[in-house]
Amino acid sequence: MTIMDMLDRNVRMYADEVALVERGGEEGRREITWKDLQERSLQVTHALQKKGVKKGDRILHLMRNSITWLETYFGIVRTGAWIAPLNYRFDASDISYCARISEAKLIIMDQEFVERVSGVERDLTTIKDFIVVGNTVPDRWQTLDDMLSKSTTECEPVEICGDDEYGLYFTSGTTGVPKPILLTHNNMEVAAVTEQAHHVQRRGDNFICIPPLYHAGAKMHWFGSLLSGSRATLLKKVSPELIFQAVHEEGGTIVWLLVPWAHDILAELDSGKLKKEDYDLSDWRLMHIGAQPVPPNLVRRWKEYFPGMDYDTNYGLTEASGPGCVHLGIGNEHKVGAIGKAGLNWQTRIVNEKGEDVAQGKVGELLVKGGGVMKEYYKNPEKTAETIQDGWLYTGDMCMEDEDDFIFLVDRKKDVIISGGENVYPVEVEDLLHTHTDIYDVAVIGLPDDRLGEIVAAIVAVKPGSSLTQDQILQFCAEHMPRYKRPRVVILGKVPRNPTGKIEKPKLRDIYRNYQVSPKA
Repeated sequence: MTIMDMLDRNVRMYADEVALVERGGEEGRREITWKDLQERSLQVTHALQKKGVKKGDRILHLMRNSITWLETYFGIVRTGAWIAPLNYRFDASDISYCARISEAKLIIMDQEFVERVSGVERDLTTIKDFIVVGNTVPDRWQTLDDMLSKSTTECEPVEICGDDEYGLYFTSGTTGVPKPILLTHNNMEVAAVTEQAHHVQRRGDNFICIPPLYHAGAKMHWFGSLLSGSRATLLKKVSPELIFQAVHEEGGTIVWLLVPWAHDILAELDSGKLKKEDYDLSDWRLMHIGAQPVPPNLVRRWKEYFPGMDYDTNYGLTEASGPGCVHLGIGNEHKVGAIGKAGLNWQTRIVNEKGEDVAQGKVGELLVKGGGVMKEYYKNPEKTAETIQDGWLYTGDMCMEDEDDFIFLVDRKKDVIISGGENVYPVEVEDLLHTHTDIYDVAVIGLPDDRLGEIVAAIVAVKPGSSLTQDQILQFCAEHMPRYKRPRVVILGKVPRNPTGKIEKPKLRDIYRNYQVSPKA
């Protein structure tokens, strides 16, 4: 069953029920039914077909979260073209790179990106049509409204099979240049089935969707709503108050938070700025987090405020069609700190550098196998062969399994710090520092050192109003961790995260590569 089949089935069964609500935009609160969502997307399909778009073409999609995002998304996919959703933080050179490697034929974008795209228009030689959601566009381009004014819902049927290519998803770029990952329609079905099963999404649920839809995580989580025919609410702006208002006013039942947003909610609850009793949160049954390591102390503190709420951790990667290849599982809060066990219809292994399974309690690289494994890294057969071996996807994440078969994420393979011959896993140090009551956020990286090769450095953002000093943080580390793991350097500053909450460690390593370490370090 393709995602278009899921949409069409919802129209047959729930045509006039609300499918999506949008909050926080300039137009205020908007909503759309399943029937209207289908009709709008069919108009997009018809308009694109009139422009010559056919199966196998590539279309760039550069938009912020909105109902229109999903209308155009379904419209593109139904043509059989490959959709390439872009990170809206990509700069002009990133957009040019994505257009060039995908050989895109057309781009649909929000009006705010017109200046960014037009600045590299001469480099976008394969793109023949520029479609803008908005009213102010260059004369040579076209608005979406104008394009749809000449279209109907009568589309040319396109035969689409599960093994057909579906879309190019570009990695977020936290480890370098974004890599194009080719996914299939079968991959999307697996993502939907996995999400619906893991979080028991039912017709009466309302998923409050906050992270950017271009990211495999957010949209694949929403696919659980699509499969179950349940409502979802898109937030275009985010703050603790806006999240609570959405749950209160829309009857939200499931909220996927990123670590920074959960931190912000707890900070405002602690300070009294946000009060639970001001909102009806009784429908909120599940909070889950993914996309980055989750500090165990964060979840424990969340459960103090919401003891009856279910919790889940989701581990995934774009190469595995988003979240769900591993997850903690509802009811396993006693294992907070673990990423969990193999997800529905997934298998896992943890191996050493020779590809041999390691014993429980030993660190190795996590491998996953299942129907969500990508088709390939597009135009990169060498990287594909290195990453997928005998159907197993090498994730690049270092993990260990405990005696109860729960998997714990230790760190990214590329982020491991080798200091004096000892392996230091930044996530372990970050988790410890997160237990300090005055620390808001933290990132741990390695800095070059002539004697040890690398030393451990912690970039720490303290909570507003805190007078926590570098020396106090170093003393805290000395009291709670072995010497070889302790940061030799503490830098008070902002921790940069991308739109999906991942710490941008390459950026930090670039910023501090020439940092002068004091002699006493």
